[in-house]
Amino acid sequence: MVLLQGNFVREMKVKANSPFSGAGEGAIIDGELAEPDVQIITSSGLRIPAHSSVLASVSPVLGSIIETPQKHRSSEGKIPILGVPCDAVSVFIQFLYSSKCSEEQMDNYGIHLLALSHVYLVPLLKQRCTRGLAERLTIENVVDVLQLARLCDAPDLYLRCMKLLSNNFKAIEPTEGWKFLQSHDPLLELQILQFMDEAESRKKRTRRQRQEQGLYLELSEAMDCLEHICTEGCTSVGPYDMDPSKNTSPCSKFSTCHGLQLLIKHFAACKKRVNGGCLRCKRMWQLLRLHSSICDSPDECRVPLCRQFKLKVQQDRRGEDARWRLLVRKVVSAKTIYCLTLPKWKREEEPRTQKSS
Repeated sequence: MVLLQGNFVREMKVKANSPFSGAGEGAIIDGELAEPDVQIITSSGLRIPAHSSVLASVSPVLGSIIETPQKHRSSEGKIPILGVPCDAVSVFIQFLYSSKCSEEQMDNYGIHLLALSHVYLVPLLKQRCTRGLAERLTIENVVDVLQLARLCDAPDLYLRCMKLLSNNFKAIEPTEGWKFLQSHDPLLELQILQFMDEAESRKKRTRRQRQEQGLYLELSEAMDCLEHICTEGCTSVGPYDMDPSKNTSPCSKFSTCHGLQLLIKHFAACKKRVNGGCLRCKRMWQLLRLHSSICDSPDECRVPLCRQFKLKVQQDRRGEDARWRLLVRKVVSAKTIYCLTLPKWKREEEPRTQKSS
């Protein structure tokens, strides 16, 4: 067996004045670090001297082993930490004294330190390892880290691994880690495939919601444009008491203004709309109805048929159907969400523009 004594103890004496080492008051006598009273035994036979008071103050598991060695099948004064490289155990004990772990040590022993921090209940080291391993995830090691994260109850690291697997599955599938997992852990394989399926469903749902939101926002802009045309007049279409020929330049306020003007002209001159046979007139009719459902001041509104639609809804006992009410809510919500995404100065500018117009 190898006895690691002088160098390690000298290093611990240098760190004796750190705030962390002060947790084990019994290890310090007159400002000096007392002689080690326990030894950590590694798999290779290396013996690392340590102080029971320091170990017990940081790790409740090690404290229990020190208090009742027979219960944990260890002889008095000796604590076996097996199954990991001896250098990893040395880094682990060093962390218990100093609360520090270098980037190089994390590169070399991050996986082993996570396992040790979980087994011996050292939450500070576990947090450090979780962050460090998440930053070091690769196509080659992600499956191994995922399995360890599940065993060590590290949900943040587990989720990071799952996302990397889901986004790079074609590259990870040929790796040895994935093949080993398929052969030895079919349950975890099933959980990964389910996560990927749910992630893909979320992406599709998000795309669909964005498309719908874009449509509702276009309808909201069309409502603003319709009010703009019927109130201010634009290019060749406007209210009856205003000469639209004065505004000859293209409209710069709304991208849909020109198309809506053409639709209004068609609606005014179409002969098929009386019998309900014109699709373009039906579209215009729906826009006028939608405006009426959103408008808060129908008595003062200059958009055609706004007040008439309001009265019709009030007279009809059934009111508007549920699908139409849902459409109105979606359009209003889209406008509200869009306004909230604008910079503050632009949100304040829009109401002033509307008032001045």
